[in-house]
Amino acid sequence: MSTAPKIFDRALYAARRARGARMTPARFLATEAAEGLAERLGAVQRRFRRGLELSGRPESLAPLAPFADHWIRTQPARADDADAVVDEESLPFAAESFDLVVSVLGLHAVNDLPGTLIQIRRALKPDGLFLAALFGGETLRELREAFAVAEVQMRSGAAPRVAPFADVRALGSLLQRAGFALPVADNERTTAYYREFKALVSDLRAMGEANALVERERRPLGRAVLAAAIAHYAARHGDARSRLPATFDIVYLTGWAPHEGQPKPLRPGSAKTRLADALGTVERPARESTKLRT
Repeated sequence: MSTAPKIFDRALYAARRARGARMTPARFLATEAAEGLAERLGAVQRRFRRGLELSGRPESLAPLAPFADHWIRTQPARADDADAVVDEESLPFAAESFDLVVSVLGLHAVNDLPGTLIQIRRALKPDGLFLAALFGGETLRELREAFAVAEVQMRSGAAPRVAPFADVRALGSLLQRAGFALPVADNERTTAYYREFKALVSDLRAMGEANALVERERRPLGRAVLAAAIAHYAARHGDARSRLPATFDIVYLTGWAPHEGQPKPLRPGSAKTRLADALGTVERPARESTKLRT
């Protein structure tokens, strides 16, 4: 049994994911994450026979479907488009069942992520591929700050309202600890601009990403606290056109189930040449994008 701390209420998260899937589609980040995984799969140039999608989202089916002959699609709660109801913290699959496992914006809400990654690696056949996109880094930093400042001012103490997110380096280290070969973790940032605060809240609910923390505040936020949070958000982060930016960092994880035929990484620090120099290119920062939400 896992001894990981219980940060997320998994039953509540599953219910909110199910409710969000029934809402009017406003899940542009899920589409972006699925397309990001499809882009990485396309670079592999390999057809997979049996794929597993953990906690699939409606937007992920079309971009990912062509990469495996047969898919098992799971959801955290009962859904018409799922083959099975599965909690990522307790995978029911036998060892070496799949040669491809993907996850689109779900693993950030797992309590025991190291344990889940180990289970995923065991479910993969040798030389099988794992790909995931999950929220990390500075995701929703503006919202976290606005709530904290408002509650300190109005209630003399802040309750946890935005989930903690791991950074890309920590997530890459978890891949190694779980036994994946050739692990890669990279981060892409999207800044969405909202004309109204309620539009941001609507998007989070549609993604099923409203507060599901175990230690969440049960009392209603209250109109005065909410007004103070919105005022701080606008004053501290609003742009010249009165739009509210929301940061979303999507961390992409790639790892392979070990196989004797895989190339072995060089010893750290043994490289003689920078990769950018070898390829004749200019080194650039991680990709960022911006989106306007109304």
